[in-house]
Amino acid sequence: MADILVLYYSSGGSVAQMAQHVARGVEEVSGMQARVRTVPRVSAVCEAVEDSIPAAGPPYATPEDLKQCAGLILGSPTRFGNMAAPLKYFLDGTGGLWLSGALTGKPAAAFTSTASLHGGQETTLVSMMLPLLHHGMVIVGLPYSEPDLTTTSSGGTPYGASHWAGQDDKRPLSEEEKRLCRALGKRIAEMAQRLQ
Repeated sequence: MADILVLYYSSGGSVAQMAQHVARGVEEVSGMQARVRTVPRVSAVCEAVEDSIPAAGPPYATPEDLKQCAGLILGSPTRFGNMAAPLKYFLDGTGGLWLSGALTGKPAAAFTSTASLHGGQETTLVSMMLPLLHHGMVIVGLPYSEPDLTTTSSGGTPYGASHWAGQDDKRPLSEEEKRLCRALGKRIAEMAQRLQ
């Protein structure tokens, strides 16, 4: 079985829910499995005293998770049209992988959640793609052959899966958003098989 790393940061829970749907899409492809990982909050507290395992949810990602994966799908809430600081902080620490070319040629994609419908979904997805391009990864989006892209009245873009969570982060994922998350996971898994 080859692993597709579903790596995300979630503060309100919507991105974590999306990650589960993305992982289901990955596992629809025979011979592929999702490895779901998260990153810790950026904190003024010294990292040496923070727990190395989160109290709930998936384990924290390590550079080894990236090195071993056959493909990568990043998820983050939007922060002023950009990925959240904890995910950026983690990616900033991957210079050793960049030097060795460990991610070169692997497929990658992104997903996000915003408080408002036009809250920077596409710019956030692009912000996550930039370090992946520097790593030499093959960026994969969602094609318009996915019918939900033309019928959704909430999230969903050709740049990647997205969700409109609402101001209080309580708006549930729509059926279209769920299907687009699964489609993204499946697409990366299929692309990883083709590239291996």
